[in-house]
Amino acid sequence: MGAGHHGGVSDHPDIAVGDDTGTDDALRAADPADDAADVAALDPAEDGAPAPRRKRSFDRGLFIASAVIAAGLIAIGFALTTAITGDDGIDRPEAIESVQPVENAIQVLQQERIVVDLQSGYEAVLIIDGVELPTTVIGQSDVDPALQAEPGQQIDLPTTAVFDPGNAVISFQPVEGAPIESLEEGTREATVRFWKIEDGPEQAREYSWKFEVI
Repeated sequence: MGAGHHGGVSDHPDIAVGDDTGTDDALRAADPADDAADVAALDPAEDGAPAPRRKRSFDRGLFIASAVIAAGLIAIGFALTTAITGDDGIDRPEAIESVQPVENAIQVLQQERIVVDLQSGYEAVLIIDGVELPTTVIGQSDVDPALQAEPGQQIDLPTTAVFDPGNAVISFQPVEGAPIESLEEGTREATVRFWKIEDGPEQAREYSWKFEVI
């Protein structure tokens, strides 16, 4: 009786059951760690080369916000310039060289003097909040609106508006006994009625402006 095979095991030890070389290669190919190592080896940062810069996308919202801020700064600068010069945007008649307080002043004292400087050859009267003030003309009385009291000295200030024909200036100082003893707090309006001397008051014109009294 010949020798048989038992359990499917080969009796020839020199015959290989399988080749492990192909299996090892497959495992290495599937190993992600090896792939990462390969990528790292190709990374230009590792070689000291600069990394490529990403192009920044346009931010429309940021652009609009920047434009609004810039426009606001320009508007503020213009407002400050106008406040310093005082006359920008003021449609004042040529016959009126200056007024005090200036148009739209915001910190006027209750006893502040109101002054209108006219061109030569004009006369005028003052109206404050609708009240026309009587006028004293220098040279026709002893009134000197520029007179200042010395320390300890008491002087009588005029209780009317005062017109200086030599300088074509009309002014009013709120004092006790005057039609207006003090300027009330809030928005006040002054009006000057003026005319050329040669034409007379029948040809008068008016100019009004406002200011804030504190």
